[in-house]
Amino acid sequence: MEINGYKLKNSLVLAPMAGVTDMAFRTLCAEYGADYLVTEMVSAKAVCYGDKKTAALARVESDRVAIQIFGSEPYYMAKAAEELMKYKPLAIDINMGCPVPKCVKSGEGSALMKNPKLCGRIVSEVRSSINVPVGVKMRTGFDDEHKNALEVALTVEEAGAAYVCVHGRTRQQMYTGFAERDTLKSVKAALSIPVIGNGDIKCAADALSMMAETGCDAVAVGRGAMGKPWLFAEIAAAMEGREYIPPTAEEKYNTVVRHIQLAVKAKGERVALPELRGHLSWYSKGLYGSAALRNRVTTVTTEKEAIEVVAEMFGIKG
Repeated sequence: MEINGYKLKNSLVLAPMAGVTDMAFRTLCAEYGADYLVTEMVSAKAVCYGDKKTAALARVESDRVAIQIFGSEPYYMAKAAEELMKYKPLAIDINMGCPVPKCVKSGEGSALMKNPKLCGRIVSEVRSSINVPVGVKMRTGFDDEHKNALEVALTVEEAGAAYVCVHGRTRQQMYTGFAERDTLKSVKAALSIPVIGNGDIKCAADALSMMAETGCDAVAVGRGAMGKPWLFAEIAAAMEGREYIPPTAEEKYNTVVRHIQLAVKAKGERVALPELRGHLSWYSKGLYGSAALRNRVTTVTTEKEAIEVVAEMFGIKG
């Protein structure tokens, strides 16, 4: 799969996740093998109105990062995309899949799938305003009665989208149940642009079967990587036919410490530590005494405290 002249080496994408895929986490995932990375979603209107916090979300750290924007008005989406070019993203990714009520009530995210013509207009106007590719992240539909991913995908392809990424759930499902692949397979069969599969990629076998069953060009890993950025190394090894050697406890410790340090450097302790609590809880899953560790995570207020908790997580003695 190729985006803006960049050929993905291993067909591995880090899916955008609000509050998760910030610069620090993207850096780790890239180091473990993610080859195309997407930012947290950025409000188009906030960009247009000069919101500084929103602008910070859009800063990219490498030439393999796309900025995801959300909104429902073509004018603001195009204007925001044009403004974001100063960060030199590899592409602009348009969110047509976010299921949270706040987005849906505003007619944004997955609510856009109710209006395929509007989806096409947004892509067309964004595409005409910038000189990098435009991708679209969507779901299978709004609900079981309106599974129209194929219609929306064909519409945005005609409007100039460079790729589509399909999460195998409807908005109604949120993140429950299982991601189905039949819709993804039909989208891939009908489109001439690359199609990325997303949903329930928790191990290498999931990624390989996703590609085999649907024919998709790449897989996007989202929640499966939370607390487990080394998942990308596992999948990359499987795709390349190499033996995968899981990281040791010390290697995991070093990765999480690096995560903390990167986040604090980028945002400062006051902002980074509250955001890191979720990540630290995910890192603790499956470890001995994880419940107690998660309780401790909620109280960390300094980089030093956070690293001490991580050392305890992985049995590292100072």
